Amino acid sequence: MRTGSGASKAVYAALAGNILIAITKFIAAGVTESSAMASEGVHSVVDCGNALLLLHGMRRAARPPDAAHPLGYARELYFWSFIVALLVFALGAGVSFYEGLLHIISPRAIEDPLVTYGVLAFSALFESASWLVAVRQFRAEKGRLGYFAAMRTSKDPTTFTVLFEDTAALLGLAIAAAGILAAQYLEMPTLDGVASLGIAAVLAVTAIFLAKECKELLIGEPADLQIQKAVLDVAEDDAAVHRANGVVTVHLGPDHIVAALSVEFEEEKTAPEIEACIERIEARLKKERPEIARLFVKPQSRATWKARTARAAT
Repeated sequence: MRTGSGASKAVYAALAGNILIAITKFIAAGVTESSAMASEGVHSVVDCGNALLLLHGMRRAARPPDAAHPLGYARELYFWSFIVALLVFALGAGVSFYEGLLHIISPRAIEDPLVTYGVLAFSALFESASWLVAVRQFRAEKGRLGYFAAMRTSKDPTTFTVLFEDTAALLGLAIAAAGILAAQYLEMPTLDGVASLGIAAVLAVTAIFLAKECKELLIGEPADLQIQKAVLDVAEDDAAVHRANGVVTVHLGPDHIVAALSVEFEEEKTAPEIEACIERIEARLKKERPEIARLFVKPQSRATWKARTARAAT
């Protein structure tokens, strides 16, 4: 899955929608004194901040390598995505939970509920538009994989973060509407607070999933098997290579892979010939697999490679 203009489009769409939604929700919360509506307003503000952080991460990750960071800054996107997950949990879920508890302890009847329903309807419309942009972008990138499998294997947290946040927002709107409706018709204002607790639970689950996925990316995940096979195939196609033993890869960013290749060269090859072979492999991979930003080649026998990989696995 590749990051780029499509991912940026999904983030900008989410930001624009959440700004409009947050303003509308807080106005409605002030008029109606609804706990669920206040929680939804906080949720939208958090989503706005998250979109800004993702855009900041994308900009920082695009910087070229320098002396201080010879492998580049691509992993910054993973760091800021992890911060987004923490904010969803700490601010989104935490404030919604606190607001819900306050409203359960000191319930207040919702004033002018028609305003609330109108705001929820408009919020759902704006949120759905942002959600559709994220879904279309994710569908275009996921290929034949199912949605959940694509999220688990994706190396680009931008699109699935926006998709998860928008999905959580739509679920939150549904919970808020159900809570407000029940509080009104059953004349039980505490149900409005219960709805806030439900919104907090949705945000907490979303945050935990996002944090787990971003943590794995930060630690370092390998490239998929197709890319690893492509590296080995390119190496073995060169006449100077006797055998490509194996390759170790790690994603520093969605389109930034570092690969370490173990190669057994033909015995009669001289050092200049081996150097020329490595340059040919690098040039071909740069053309065929531009996501491989750095390639390190180690001359090594098959027996040594197997022994060292076996030790690493234990």
